[in-house]
Formats: sequence, C-alpha cells, structure tokens
Amino acid sequence: MQGWLSKFINRKRRRVCVSLVRSYREISPASVDEIWHKVVDLADVSWHPLFKSTNVPYGLVPKPGLIYQAVTRLSPIPIRIFVERVNPRELLSVRVLAIPGVEERISYKIESTVCGSCLSYSVTLRGWLSPLVWSFSRPYADKVARALIEAVEEAAIKAVSGKRKSTLQSELF
Repeated sequence: MQGWLSKFINRKRRRVCVSLVRSYREISPASVDEIWHKVVDLADVSWHPLFKSTNVPYGLVPKPGLIYQAVTRLSPIPIRIFVERVNPRELLSVRVLAIPGVEERISYKIESTVCGSCLSYSVTLRGWLSPLVWSFSRPYADKVARALIEAVEEAAIKAVSGKRKSTLQSELF
C-alpha cells in the first residue's frame, strides 16, 4: 500500500517539460563590429521578420537586466524581453517573456573566421506549450539569421555608395 502511494505522489510531481533547441549559422564578409552594431541596436528591428517595433530609445546599449517591450508582426499585444547576458562583440542572450507555459531564450553569437564573420542564432523553447508556439514561430525563426546578415550587408553597400557619391561630387566641383 505504501509503495503504491509513493508512486502516485511522485507521478503527480512530474511536469511535462518539452525542450526545443534550434540553431542557425550564417557567414558574411561584413566585420564583427558591423554585425554587432546591428544586433545591439534594439530600437531598430526593421530587419527582424517577427518583431515590428520596440520601446527602446535610440542609442541605448543593452546590459544584463534590461527589460523592454516589443510588438510582433503577428499581434498588436506587446511582449516583454529580458536581456540575460552581453559579451561585447561576441554574445547577446535574451529571454522572451510572452506567455506562461513557455520559456524562450534567444542568443546571437558572433565569431570572426577566415572567410569573414559567422553569426550563430540559437532559439531554445521550454515548457509544455513549446510545441504549439514552435509551430507558429518556426517560419520566422528560420529567417532571422539570414535577414540580419542581409541588413548588415545592405547597410555596408549603402555606406560605400554614399562615400563614392560624395567623392565624385567633390571631384566635379
């Protein structure tokens, strides 16, 4: 009788905890500094396929403990984002506090390689609602690393073409 009771109590204590981890890597000819500046500019999320806007003022440098709000492209309800870790020019880790039952951690890791810079984007979902949330957010998560690299390279091209125009104008006059 006592063995049955302890098994029943232990069974009640168990929680269903599903963990989903997905990582994406992109290589870019852009420098680590250029990618890092785009990642830590929390006010400009125009490149992000899921976030529409944030309430972060321009120029604010993310530090551990910072909590800010972001509005997604899927719904007008703001979600809270907590900055966990920041290693300058190397790592930014945030936790998304959207709904109870799901814990989402996102990290951006930047490394310098022989071919250029490597961006690793990692998403970890935990909780009993994580399979449901993952089914909605996966198409957007698949695009984040590529969209970030494209935004950095596009900004670099605009900066170079702007310098060329000003150089050509100064030569003409």
